Amino acid sequence: MEIQVGIAKVKKYASSQSGDTVEVVERPGGGLSVVMADGQRSGRGAKNISTMVTRKVIALLAEGVRDGAAARAASDYLYAERAGKVSATLNILSVDLFTDTLVITRNNPSGVMLIKGDDVISLDEPSSPIGVYRGSRPVINEFSIEVGLGVVMYTDGLVHAGSRNGESMEIPSSLRALIDEEEPSPQMIADDLIAHSLKLDQGRPVDDTSIVVLRVMRLIGDEVRRMSLRLPISY
Repeated sequence: MEIQVGIAKVKKYASSQSGDTVEVVERPGGGLSVVMADGQRSGRGAKNISTMVTRKVIALLAEGVRDGAAARAASDYLYAERAGKVSATLNILSVDLFTDTLVITRNNPSGVMLIKGDDVISLDEPSSPIGVYRGSRPVINEFSIEVGLGVVMYTDGLVHAGSRNGESMEIPSSLRALIDEEEPSPQMIADDLIAHSLKLDQGRPVDDTSIVVLRVMRLIGDEVRRMSLRLPISY
Protein backbone atom coordinates (compact mmCIF):
# COMPACT_ATOMS: atom_id res chain seq x y z
CA MET A 1 0.00 0.00 0.00
CA GLU A 2 0.97 3.62 -0.32
CA ILE A 3 -0.48 6.90 0.90
CA GLN A 4 -1.10 9.66 -1.62
CA VAL A 5 -2.09 13.22 -0.71
CA GLY A 6 -3.35 15.98 -2.97
CA ILE A 7 -3.87 19.60 -1.90
CA ALA A 8 -5.46 22.54 -3.72
CA LYS A 9 -5.93 26.08 -2.41
CA VAL A 10 -7.26 29.39 -3.68
CA LYS A 11 -7.68 32.71 -1.89
CA LYS A 12 -10.82 34.81 -1.67
CA TYR A 13 -11.37 37.13 -4.62
CA ALA A 14 -9.73 40.54 -4.14
CA SER A 15 -8.11 39.44 -0.87
CA SER A 16 -4.43 40.15 -0.20
CA GLN A 17 -3.73 36.55 0.82
CA SER A 18 -5.46 33.37 1.87
CA GLY A 19 -6.52 33.06 5.49
CA ASP A 20 -6.14 29.27 5.24
CA THR A 21 -2.95 27.40 6.13
CA VAL A 22 -2.14 23.79 5.27
CA GLU A 23 0.99 22.03 6.54
CA VAL A 24 2.32 18.47 6.36
CA VAL A 25 4.53 16.93 9.05
CA GLU A 26 6.02 13.48 9.58
CA ARG A 27 4.96 11.78 12.80
CA PRO A 28 7.68 10.64 15.22
CA GLY A 29 6.17 7.13 15.43
CA GLY A 30 5.82 6.78 11.67
CA GLY A 31 3.33 8.16 9.18
CA LEU A 32 2.32 11.75 8.57
CA SER A 33 -0.20 14.40 9.54
CA VAL A 34 -1.83 17.10 7.44
CA VAL A 35 -2.94 20.11 9.47
CA MET A 36 -5.43 22.58 7.98
CA ALA A 37 -6.63 25.77 9.68
CA ASP A 38 -8.91 28.59 8.56
CA GLY A 39 -8.59 31.85 10.49
CA GLN A 40 -11.67 33.97 11.19
CA ARG A 41 -12.55 36.35 8.35
CA SER A 42 -9.96 36.69 5.53
CA GLY A 43 -6.75 38.42 4.52
CA ARG A 44 -3.60 38.99 6.55
CA GLY A 45 -5.28 38.88 9.97
CA ALA A 46 -6.86 35.52 9.22
CA LYS A 47 -3.57 34.22 7.87
CA ASN A 48 -1.77 35.17 11.07
CA ILE A 49 -4.34 33.23 13.08
CA SER A 50 -4.27 30.09 10.92
CA THR A 51 -0.47 30.09 10.82
CA MET A 52 -0.28 30.43 14.61
CA VAL A 53 -2.70 27.51 15.05
CA THR A 54 -1.00 25.15 12.59
CA ARG A 55 2.45 25.85 14.03
CA LYS A 56 1.19 25.09 17.53
CA VAL A 57 -0.38 21.82 16.41
CA ILE A 58 2.64 20.72 14.37
CA ALA A 59 5.01 21.40 17.28
CA LEU A 60 2.88 19.24 19.56
CA LEU A 61 2.51 16.41 17.03
CA ALA A 62 6.28 16.40 16.51
CA GLU A 63 6.68 15.84 20.24
CA GLY A 64 4.41 12.79 20.10
CA VAL A 65 1.27 14.44 21.50
CA ARG A 66 -1.93 12.71 20.35
CA ASP A 67 -4.03 14.51 17.76
CA GLY A 68 -7.03 15.23 20.00
CA ALA A 69 -4.83 16.62 22.76
CA ALA A 70 -2.96 18.79 20.23
CA ALA A 71 -6.26 20.20 18.96
CA ARG A 72 -7.47 21.00 22.49
CA ALA A 73 -4.14 22.63 23.36
CA ALA A 74 -4.26 24.76 20.20
CA SER A 75 -7.78 25.88 21.08
CA ASP A 76 -6.78 26.88 24.60
CA TYR A 77 -3.71 28.64 23.23
CA LEU A 78 -5.78 30.69 20.76
CA TYR A 79 -8.32 31.46 23.46
CA ALA A 80 -5.59 32.73 25.78
CA GLU A 81 -3.84 34.76 23.06
CA ARG A 82 -7.01 36.46 21.78
CA ALA A 83 -9.24 36.38 24.88
CA GLY A 84 -11.86 34.25 23.14
CA LYS A 85 -12.58 36.97 20.57
CA VAL A 86 -11.09 35.18 17.55
CA SER A 87 -11.88 31.72 16.22
CA ALA A 88 -10.44 29.32 13.68
CA THR A 89 -11.45 26.01 12.22
CA LEU A 90 -8.97 23.16 12.54
CA ASN A 91 -8.63 19.77 10.85
CA ILE A 92 -5.91 17.19 11.48
CA LEU A 93 -5.68 14.21 9.15
CA SER A 94 -3.16 11.61 10.28
CA VAL A 95 -1.76 8.36 8.98
CA ASP A 96 -0.61 6.74 12.22
CA LEU A 97 1.65 3.80 11.42
CA PHE A 98 2.01 2.96 15.12
CA THR A 99 -1.69 2.02 15.28
CA ASP A 100 -2.13 1.40 11.52
CA THR A 101 -5.08 3.75 11.48
CA LEU A 102 -6.27 6.87 9.71
CA VAL A 103 -7.26 9.48 12.31
CA ILE A 104 -9.55 12.41 11.43
CA THR A 105 -9.68 15.19 14.03
CA ARG A 106 -12.09 18.05 13.37
CA ASN A 107 -12.98 21.38 14.95
CA ASN A 108 -14.87 22.55 11.90
CA PRO A 109 -18.62 22.84 11.20
CA SER A 110 -17.89 21.74 7.62
CA GLY A 111 -17.93 17.96 7.48
CA VAL A 112 -15.42 15.52 6.05
CA MET A 113 -16.04 13.09 3.19
CA LEU A 114 -14.91 9.50 3.68
CA ILE A 115 -14.30 7.29 0.65
CA LYS A 116 -14.61 3.53 1.26
CA GLY A 117 -14.31 1.68 -2.02
CA ASP A 118 -17.13 3.04 -4.19
CA ASP A 119 -19.01 4.60 -1.27
CA VAL A 120 -18.90 8.25 -0.18
CA ILE A 121 -19.86 8.82 3.45
CA SER A 122 -20.35 12.22 5.05
CA LEU A 123 -18.83 12.59 8.52
CA ASP A 124 -20.84 15.58 9.69
CA GLU A 125 -21.31 15.23 13.43
CA PRO A 126 -21.70 18.77 14.87
CA SER A 127 -18.35 20.41 15.55
CA SER A 128 -17.29 23.88 16.72
CA PRO A 129 -14.29 26.07 15.82
CA ILE A 130 -11.43 26.50 18.27
CA GLY A 131 -10.51 29.56 20.34
CA VAL A 132 -14.01 30.60 21.39
CA TYR A 133 -13.95 29.00 24.85
CA ARG A 134 -11.69 26.86 27.02
CA GLY A 135 -11.86 23.10 26.81
CA SER A 136 -13.09 22.94 23.22
CA ARG A 137 -13.11 19.29 22.15
CA PRO A 138 -12.72 18.00 18.59
CA VAL A 139 -14.74 15.32 16.83
CA ILE A 140 -12.47 12.33 16.19
CA ASN A 141 -12.98 9.42 13.78
CA GLU A 142 -10.52 6.57 13.37
CA PHE A 143 -10.38 3.90 10.65
CA SER A 144 -8.07 0.98 9.92
CA ILE A 145 -5.78 1.66 6.98
CA GLU A 146 -6.83 -0.36 3.93
CA VAL A 147 -6.63 0.00 0.17
CA GLY A 148 -9.54 2.07 -1.17
CA LEU A 149 -9.91 4.21 1.93
CA GLY A 150 -9.84 7.95 1.33
CA VAL A 151 -10.65 11.26 3.00
CA VAL A 152 -11.61 14.66 1.59
CA MET A 153 -11.45 17.59 4.02
CA TYR A 154 -11.97 21.24 3.20
CA THR A 155 -12.54 24.74 4.54
CA ASP A 156 -15.93 26.45 4.26
CA GLY A 157 -15.02 28.24 1.03
CA LEU A 158 -15.90 25.02 -0.79
CA VAL A 159 -19.25 24.77 0.99
CA HIS A 160 -20.15 28.38 0.11
CA ALA A 161 -19.04 28.24 -3.53
CA GLY A 162 -21.75 29.65 -5.77
CA SER A 163 -23.70 31.26 -2.92
CA ARG A 164 -23.22 34.75 -4.37
CA ASN A 165 -25.01 33.60 -7.53
CA GLY A 166 -27.73 31.53 -5.87
CA GLU A 167 -26.00 28.23 -6.62
CA SER A 168 -24.56 25.58 -4.34
CA MET A 169 -21.69 23.13 -4.33
CA GLU A 170 -22.98 19.56 -4.06
CA ILE A 171 -19.81 18.04 -2.64
CA PRO A 172 -20.98 14.41 -2.10
CA SER A 173 -22.50 14.06 -5.59
CA SER A 174 -19.49 15.73 -7.23
CA LEU A 175 -17.18 13.31 -5.42
CA ARG A 176 -19.29 10.27 -6.32
CA ALA A 177 -19.28 11.25 -9.98
CA LEU A 178 -15.49 11.46 -9.88
CA ILE A 179 -14.83 8.07 -8.33
CA ASP A 180 -17.53 6.37 -10.42
CA GLU A 181 -15.91 7.35 -13.70
CA GLU A 182 -12.31 6.39 -12.97
CA GLU A 183 -9.73 5.78 -10.23
CA PRO A 184 -8.66 9.39 -9.71
CA SER A 185 -5.55 10.33 -7.78
CA PRO A 186 -5.97 12.57 -4.73
CA GLN A 187 -4.56 15.52 -6.68
CA MET A 188 -7.07 14.93 -9.49
CA ILE A 189 -9.91 14.97 -6.95
CA ALA A 190 -8.67 18.15 -5.26
CA ASP A 191 -8.14 19.88 -8.61
CA ASP A 192 -11.58 18.87 -9.91
CA LEU A 193 -13.40 20.05 -6.79
CA ILE A 194 -11.65 23.41 -6.72
CA ALA A 195 -12.23 23.87 -10.46
CA HIS A 196 -15.94 23.22 -9.90
CA SER A 197 -16.04 25.75 -7.06
CA LEU A 198 -14.32 28.38 -9.22
CA LYS A 199 -16.85 27.78 -11.97
CA LEU A 200 -19.74 28.28 -9.55
CA ASP A 201 -18.10 31.49 -8.30
CA GLN A 202 -17.48 32.66 -11.89
CA GLY A 203 -13.75 32.83 -11.25
CA ARG A 204 -14.13 35.05 -8.19
CA PRO A 205 -13.94 32.84 -5.09
CA VAL A 206 -16.44 33.90 -2.46
CA ASP A 207 -14.06 32.79 0.31
CA ASP A 208 -10.64 31.26 0.91
CA THR A 209 -10.83 27.61 -0.10
CA SER A 210 -8.52 24.72 0.79
CA ILE A 211 -9.02 21.07 -0.09
CA VAL A 212 -6.97 18.13 1.19
CA VAL A 213 -7.49 14.66 -0.29
CA LEU A 214 -5.81 11.52 1.04
CA ARG A 215 -6.17 8.03 -0.42
CA VAL A 216 -4.74 4.64 0.40
CA MET A 217 -3.63 3.14 -2.92
CA ARG A 218 -2.02 -0.08 -4.06
CA LEU A 219 1.75 0.23 -4.18
CA ILE A 220 2.99 0.41 -7.77
CA GLY A 221 6.68 0.93 -8.46
CA ASP A 222 9.47 1.64 -6.01
CA GLU A 223 9.36 2.61 -2.33
CA VAL A 224 10.85 6.10 -2.75
CA ARG A 225 8.93 8.81 -0.86
CA ARG A 226 8.06 11.81 -3.01
CA MET A 227 6.41 15.17 -2.53
CA SER A 228 5.75 17.85 -5.14
CA LEU A 229 4.47 21.41 -4.86
CA ARG A 230 3.13 24.07 -7.23
CA LEU A 231 2.98 27.67 -5.97
CA PRO A 232 1.82 30.25 -8.56
CA ILE A 233 3.12 33.76 -7.84
CA SER A 234 1.53 36.92 -9.25
CA TYR A 235 2.80 40.46 -8.79
